Amino acid sequence: MLRLFYTKLWKEEDGLGTLEVLLIIAVLVAVAIVFREWIITWVNELFRSTNADLQETPIQPITPGDI
Repeated sequence: MLRLFYTKLWKEEDGLGTLEVLLIIAVLVAVAIVFREWIITWVNELFRSTNADLQETPIQPITPGDI
């Protein structure tokens, strides 16, 4: 009886799309957890670099004729 249940469950494809989406999300979460420190360091360095680039860029005022 239990074997018949598992056989029917394995052959049933009604929720297959949902299962695939859940598996993809689970893999992404696992990768994010494993590489969490590296991702945080990378994002912080990206923001630092962007901020430094913005600080070096001279600000030019916009005049009404420029628009």
